[in-house]
Amino acid sequence: MSLTLVPHATVGGESGAEPDGLAYSLTLPAALSTPAIARAATRHILAAHHLPELADAAVQAVGELTATACQLTPAAQIYVSLRYRSGALRITVYDGEPHPAHPRLAAALDARRRAALRLLARVVKCCEGTWGCGESPEPGGGTRTWAVLPRATTAAYATTL
Repeated sequence: MSLTLVPHATVGGESGAEPDGLAYSLTLPAALSTPAIARAATRHILAAHHLPELADAAVQAVGELTATACQLTPAAQIYVSLRYRSGALRITVYDGEPHPAHPRLAAALDARRRAALRLLARVVKCCEGTWGCGESPEPGGGTRTWAVLPRATTAAYATTL
C-alpha cells in the first residue's frame, strides 16, 4: 500500500506550508492498520505546516476517530479530512455506517458511537474544543464524526498529561 497526501488547492491556487494552507483529504481502507496510517500522516502534515504543537492532541483525536469509524462502518473505506482555519484544526471522518430513519435507532447509534469515543471527548475537553457526530450530508450518506481543536488551547495539551 502506498499513501499519497494531496493538499486541496487554496485561494490563489497555492498550497504552501503555512497553517492556513492546511487542507488534506485521505481515503483509507476500513482496516486495522488505518488508524496508525492516519496518525502518521497527521503528524507529518502538522509538521509540514508549522503546527507541531497540535500534534499530540490531533494524533490522538485522529486515531480515535478512525479506529471507531473502521470498527463501525460496513463500507470498505473511510474518508478523513484535515483542515486548518480561523486558528483551529478541524478533523472530520466519514464512514459508511447508515444513519437510521427511526429516531430511537438513530439515538442508539449515536450513543454507541459516543461511548466508543470517550477518550476523544476527554482530549477535546482538555483542548477546549468541540466534537460531534451525526448523519453525513454527503451524497453517499453514512456518518460524519468531527473534532475541532483550537490552536491556542491545544498547544498546551501535551503539558497537561
